[in-house]
Amino acid sequence: MNAAPITGQGPLAMICGGGSLPLAVAAAVAARGREVVLFPLRGAAEGTAVERFTHHWVHIGQIGKFMRVARAAGCRDVVFIGALVRPSIWQTRPDLGGLMMLPRALKAFRGGDNHLITGMGRLLEQEGFRLLGAHEVAPEILIPEGTLGHAQPTEHDRADIALGLEYLHAAGPFDIGQAAVVAGRHILAVEAIEGTDQMLERVAALRANGRLRASAGTGVLVKAPKPGQDRRFDLPTMGPQTVENAARAGLAGIAVVAGATIMAEPDRLVQAADKAKLFVIGVADATGP
Repeated sequence: MNAAPITGQGPLAMICGGGSLPLAVAAAVAARGREVVLFPLRGAAEGTAVERFTHHWVHIGQIGKFMRVARAAGCRDVVFIGALVRPSIWQTRPDLGGLMMLPRALKAFRGGDNHLITGMGRLLEQEGFRLLGAHEVAPEILIPEGTLGHAQPTEHDRADIALGLEYLHAAGPFDIGQAAVVAGRHILAVEAIEGTDQMLERVAALRANGRLRASAGTGVLVKAPKPGQDRRFDLPTMGPQTVENAARAGLAGIAVVAGATIMAEPDRLVQAADKAKLFVIGVADATGP
């Protein structure tokens, strides 16, 4: 069962990257009667759909503009949500506020993605904002425990899931990625800077080239947050595209940590899984927090 959402006081500021999740979260929060103010990031957020809500386009380095507009709107609570390709510090187009924070921002950039996102969030907290996870304001976006479609994992699949979780727990402190592909208790691929979808494309190419011993219809995509990760930022995410890419990679299914993985477009996700005859399952992470 989902926890009750954090309602907070005043409008909710949402710094939005790409994909459909920012709008889904905004709609869920607004449906509860709380005003949302969107700050879609140029070069990451797409289209005109944000126009359904009060919004202000910003570059990622326009920290001064964000703080000025958010404070004027009465926002204290802030959520980061959506896909974002990591920029270099010089691609962020900092405004005066961003330049004033540059020494602190540079420290955040010297590390992996979790270090970067957590560091940038800390900058806003030092300026008096409260950072919340998207799942804290819209808990219904989290995948529950159990299977979501018709297909069920076999005992062999569950052994692969256990190995994938064990690997991700061991690799997590290195801040590399949040996903791996496992078949026959053999790790076939791990996620790095390319992201989950590109990792799955690599697996599909390896299978097409005959480089994989595992037959089609075997193997599991396993996703989990990193140990010690600040779960307000960058929780693992999956949606219909993930399912379609896993099917193209010839996998049997997808396993993610229940209550710690964000689900985009759940109805389409389940439809895609049933069509491809892939299992999708939320599992407890027995390796620890």
